[in-house]
Amino acid sequence: MLTIGDKFPAFELQASISRQPGKEFAKLTHESYPGKWRVFFFWPMDFTFVCPTEIIGFGQRVADFAQRDAVVLGASTDTQYVHLGWREAHPGLRDLSMPMLADTKRELSNALGILHKEEGVPLRATFIVDPEGIIRWVSVNDLAVGRNVDEVLRILDALRTGELTPCDWVPGDKTLSAA
Repeated sequence: MLTIGDKFPAFELQASISRQPGKEFAKLTHESYPGKWRVFFFWPMDFTFVCPTEIIGFGQRVADFAQRDAVVLGASTDTQYVHLGWREAHPGLRDLSMPMLADTKRELSNALGILHKEEGVPLRATFIVDPEGIIRWVSVNDLAVGRNVDEVLRILDALRTGELTPCDWVPGDKTLSAA
């Protein structure tokens, strides 16, 4: 699995970005969103149980990430058409304002090393990638356990300080000095 300090892999994927007719899909690449922090989170499959709770949770906080000069990109190995169908069918996903990447060939998931060995679906992996494309944080959860969006935001805040941050640090707390 790729980890801290590794370059996030190059990719070119279709994404479901909207329910608006004629504007449902876009091609996104590793060069999309230049100069931004990027938060990638992967889920196992569309039309499941834990996954929509996470997607809705991240979706509700897109503006908080944007305030931190970051974009949120969700991904699974389902197609962009399945993503769109799920957006249409699930009330909590209808107004989602973030892309749902379609890693249908599993190229990005394979490159990251996050495919479940038995199930062949992505683990619940989260990557914070800095504006230079370097992975700065990775977290991987069991398929049955959802993520905490507040913690992802806290880690992003800590990384953006460029300083040492102690356990349980939150914005506004003092950072540490090495002296």
